[in-house]
Amino acid sequence: MTVREIQDFAKKMGLNASKMKKAELVRMIQKTENNTPCFQTGAASSCGQENCLWLSDCK
Repeated sequence: MTVREIQDFAKKMGLNASKMKKAELVRMIQKTENNTPCFQTGAASSCGQENCLWLSDCK
């Protein structure tokens, strides 16, 4: 997903997503959804979130 697409996704959730980097945006969305904000923190192989929307971009 591009940063623009993620910003649009966040905006639909009522979040202010301007001027944030991709990882910050995704973590903010994860937190809002009551998920662990683990995007690109190195936890992809151990997070247990196989159905995560962001998994393909995660490291």
